[in-house]
Order: sequence, then C-alpha cells, then structure tokens
Amino acid sequence: MRLSNSLAACAAIVLTGFGTAALAQDCTPKVADSELIKPGTLVMSTNPTLPPLQFVDSSGELQGMRIELGKDIAKRLCLTPEYVRIEFSAMIPGLESGRWDMINTGIFFTPERAAMMQMIPYENQAISISVGNDFDKTVATEDDLAGMTIGVEIGGFEENQARALDKELRAKGEDGLDIRTFDNFALAYQALRAGQVQGVVSLDAVAEEYDARGDFKRAISGLFPTPVALAFKSPALADAVSGVLKDMKADGSLEALFSSYGLAMVDGDYAVAGPNR
Repeated sequence: MRLSNSLAACAAIVLTGFGTAALAQDCTPKVADSELIKPGTLVMSTNPTLPPLQFVDSSGELQGMRIELGKDIAKRLCLTPEYVRIEFSAMIPGLESGRWDMINTGIFFTPERAAMMQMIPYENQAISISVGNDFDKTVATEDDLAGMTIGVEIGGFEENQARALDKELRAKGEDGLDIRTFDNFALAYQALRAGQVQGVVSLDAVAEEYDARGDFKRAISGLFPTPVALAFKSPALADAVSGVLKDMKADGSLEALFSSYGLAMVDGDYAVAGPNR
C-alpha cells in the first residue's frame, strides 16, 4: 500500500529535486525564467495533510497523486520541481506575493477565485463528513448533522460550505453546527480522534481513505461537488501547464495516474480561467 498513517502538521518546509535535478540540463525549459520564482524551477505550494492526495510518508517524504502530478508537469516543462509545505490559509497570499509559482493543493475552483488568479480545473471532488468509529448517531443526511460539533480546515471551501450548511439548518429551525476551525486537516482529524469534535468536514477521497484504513467512518459523502484546480499568478505559466495537461490527457498518462488513486478527472479541456480570459 502506497499510503502512510502520518498525520503530522506541516511547517513551511522546502523540498527539492525528487531525483530530477538533471531535468533542466536534459532539455530546454518551456517557460521563461522571467515567469518563474527561481530560474529553471517550478516552485509549488502544498499542504500535505490529505492522504491519498498529498501527504508525508513515514520517512518524511511527500507522496500522493497531486505530488506525482506536479512532478510530471515540471518534468514535461523541463523544470526542476520544488515543493513548499505550507498551511492552506497562506496559499493565495503567498502566490500573490511571489513565494511560489503554482498552488498544487487541490484548491476548489470558484468564480471569485478565478477573478483573482489563473486557475485550471483538473479534478472532480466533493465533501464528506467523517465521524469516529464509536459515534453511535445515525448520520445519513445533512439534517442529521444538526447540533454536531464539526472540525474543518480554516479558510477554505470546506469551511465556507460548513458555514452555509449551518445557516441552512438554522433557517429550518434545526440546531446549527458548532464549527471549530484548525490550521490544517491533520489537526482536525487529531481533534476527532481525541473526541474534541464529533465530525470533520473534508474531501471525499480523504474521508474514504481514512474509512478504508479503519481510522474514522465516512458518514456522508458527495456534498457540494465542485472541481478543484491548479492556480497561478503568471498567465504564461498557466498556459504552459494547460498544454501539459492536455498532452497528458491525450497520451493517457493523466487517466492512468487518476485511476491508480481511484479519482475522477474533470470532463473539460483543461483551459485556463482567470483575469482577462
């Protein structure tokens, strides 16, 4: 099994190479240095607390579908991949201030975000609710969540949807959600294990993984289906990555990667959405 049980919270740590340091010497980079934070390097941000999508294995190495995807994109652009581990709440400000070239953490696509930065939807995702294995309340619908204490990563689509669900429940005269925010999903799941919350809002793929491990039960899945995206500040870099994704789809490698993790690709053509598009 390729996955790890590590739930370690992540500081801002830079990881380089992945055995690909010679890439820039093997071919000519397809993106100008002026479009990159570091010449010949694709610097990507990730929050590796979401197995099997992005996580840290028992030896401290980054693993997961999105990590593999980022490495393949860099290789095809003749760039050296470099990852910065950082909390999600810092992702967009860091992109805007030039700390990394690409957000590679599965940021949910919204029109509001696409008005701020270049985005390429590439993966279909939805939201699940995880509960503890000893949780004895039946949770089959959104209404069954009324009155529960829910943990969620701060600042993301999942928190926004949890707060929208809280408002819906209260509007119907039900008890709302007691929402507790955490810096990352690893901390939210640690709180669930410790009994500090009754459930965690996360991605379908993550909740399914923990359920398969026997760590937590997936109570509800498929909520608020929305594509996730790669995000960029540079339009030229976004266009180059769009071309890579189209090539990967055409040669079958993208489908092979997604299938190996049991994930769903978007149906679109990997076009860039963003300001002035």
